[in-house]
Amino acid sequence: MIENNHLAFSIRRASIGREEAPFLIRPGARRALSYGEFFANAERLAAGLVELGLQPGDRVAIQAAKTVGMLELYVATVLAGGIFLPLNPAYTASEVGYFLQDARPRIFVCASANLARLRDIASSSGVTRTLTLNADETGSLPDLRDAHAPGFTARPRAPEDLAAILYTSGTTGRSKGAMLTHRALVSNSETLCKLWRFEAEDVLIHALPIFHTHGLFVATNITMMAGGQAIFLPRFDVDEIIKVMPRATALMGVPTFYTRLLQSPDLGRAARNMRLFVSGSAPLLSETHARWRALTGHEILERYGMTETNMSTSNPYDGARRAGTVGLPLPGVEVKVCNPKTGASLPIGAVSVLEVRGPNVFAGYWNMPEKTAEELREDGFFITGDIASIDADGYVTIIGRAKDLIISGGLNVYPKEVEILIDAEDGVMESAVIGVPHPDLGEAVVAVVVPEGSAAPDKAQITAALKPSLARFKQPKEIVFVPELPRNAMGKVQKNALRQTYANLFDPGT
Repeated sequence: MIENNHLAFSIRRASIGREEAPFLIRPGARRALSYGEFFANAERLAAGLVELGLQPGDRVAIQAAKTVGMLELYVATVLAGGIFLPLNPAYTASEVGYFLQDARPRIFVCASANLARLRDIASSSGVTRTLTLNADETGSLPDLRDAHAPGFTARPRAPEDLAAILYTSGTTGRSKGAMLTHRALVSNSETLCKLWRFEAEDVLIHALPIFHTHGLFVATNITMMAGGQAIFLPRFDVDEIIKVMPRATALMGVPTFYTRLLQSPDLGRAARNMRLFVSGSAPLLSETHARWRALTGHEILERYGMTETNMSTSNPYDGARRAGTVGLPLPGVEVKVCNPKTGASLPIGAVSVLEVRGPNVFAGYWNMPEKTAEELREDGFFITGDIASIDADGYVTIIGRAKDLIISGGLNVYPKEVEILIDAEDGVMESAVIGVPHPDLGEAVVAVVVPEGSAAPDKAQITAALKPSLARFKQPKEIVFVPELPRNAMGKVQKNALRQTYANLFDPGT
């Protein structure tokens, strides 16, 4: 009985009766993991979670490498009525501690190598059981799975029940847990599955991480809803993707994927069998579009989404894929450019804050009713914080970000979180963290620091101080010392001026 669990039934329906159909193709494995095997394992694990005391609405958190076991835990948590909480493996112990304290999960999973330093943190956060899962698929989580039989009866979950919490950084440095319902995940993936024409014959190259929306709730859910296959790669690797591309039909990635793949001399040959390349998480340069089209004959399809909204817009499968835009609103999704104070719609072509409404939008921020009220209007529109324009044909162009979000390699970095740590260092008067263009990462994190007195720190000191507290992707790629920061008449630091000053910092031609 799975029909009474909204998300579980939606991702299982296409493979019911096709138990032998291949689902996950793993490099080095003798054969693909079938749908029957995968869901049987998820059922075993769901029984194990319930045995450990998991109740409907309890959270299950995991910080581990990308593995089949992590996907099984996602589905098992949904089957058992829990709320899945994936965490970036790059997060430090102090960062993980914040998430566990905030979400209070019943069960936490981590790599065996991190168990000693995370067990006490988890216990102090109310976790009743900490399990392990390693990159080689070993650990106490697989042992728990293997101790149970398949055939678990899914617990009832309605469309409005929570399925996952994904943390997204806040400009104040305090991360926010976006609450995603069964309805939001199902409606979004079903829409994209139809819009992007995914079918059982499709083979997706899955090289994205599975701790955020793009890799988990877009790539994985769509594959399962179509009953297709995924070549499940542990990480992005140019040579491996070129190797498997002739047997695939689709690739989902971030701009960094495409800029790096363009460096391969074998790209044109490898891409002949492909039908779809999707890019998101950060803007794709028009130059990348043009070079990709010239080398492969394909046009990359750009889409736009956020943790809080899943996907909201997409360039069309059929029709003009306009470089520099993120396409049209998805069916059932409304977007508008608004007056940020009133929410009133502005005329075509106006540049202002983008707002989104639809079944894809999240239910609010975990334990943050005030923040939810600030960003989610009573009429259901979510204030994205992105500055955009919408043309007469309905195509959306993202101009920039009202908040100082940096997207580096497809991952979000909020400057305030970095600035707080730099400013605490001896010899630092103040700092401003900005994102500047980078040929590989899209944007690189740069810290502009004003020293204090004669005890000015050096780059090595600041870099060493940040390592224990910040994931690597958040750490500055460059630190610049200046006598003062540019300010306006109100005393506000002018980060736009800093971005202009250091715009060519990583340009090899300068």
